[in-house]
Amino acid sequence: MNIAIEEYCENWKKEFENEREILFDTFRNDSKAIEHIGSTSIPGQSAKPVIDIFIAVSPFRKVSFYDRMLHVKNYRQAATDIPGRYLFSKYNNENIWTHNLHILSWDNEFYLRNEILFRDYLRKKPELVNKYNDLKKQLVLKNYDSLEEYTKAKTQFIQEVVDLTRIERGLPRQNVWTMEYIKDDK
Repeated sequence: MNIAIEEYCENWKKEFENEREILFDTFRNDSKAIEHIGSTSIPGQSAKPVIDIFIAVSPFRKVSFYDRMLHVKNYRQAATDIPGRYLFSKYNNENIWTHNLHILSWDNEFYLRNEILFRDYLRKKPELVNKYNDLKKQLVLKNYDSLEEYTKAKTQFIQEVVDLTRIERGLPRQNVWTMEYIKDDK
């Protein structure tokens, strides 16, 4: 599988803001937070040109409710093995993948989610952005069978950054895939 990584594009922020307005209108009172996450949300970060969005909702309804709501907006339900969320991917009229929408239940811990902590930490650390760019450039040279394999190949870097930010904030370490807490052997 060929993975396409592009240099950071200032337009990604605007694409998020445009989609945010659509989602805010679509989700109305259920929406508690809408955040741009992933590499397209980090200035200077190379990325697949797909805008990742978290939307925290209350109440958190059955997936069929969101499927009906988002189908008319060109979103399709996608499989995810990450617990506690639904994933929808948006495609434009040319069937090009443009957005990922992660729907999660709102709680007071929302802004302590690893994806948000990772984004915020990299926004403050351009040297880590450069390191992540280098890693991605090396990984896209490999021929992966799936996008999931490519994503999992980045796990060690992502885990290290999440560990740094969680420790800096006095939070327990957490596995970036399973969300289980990591016991420190001390």
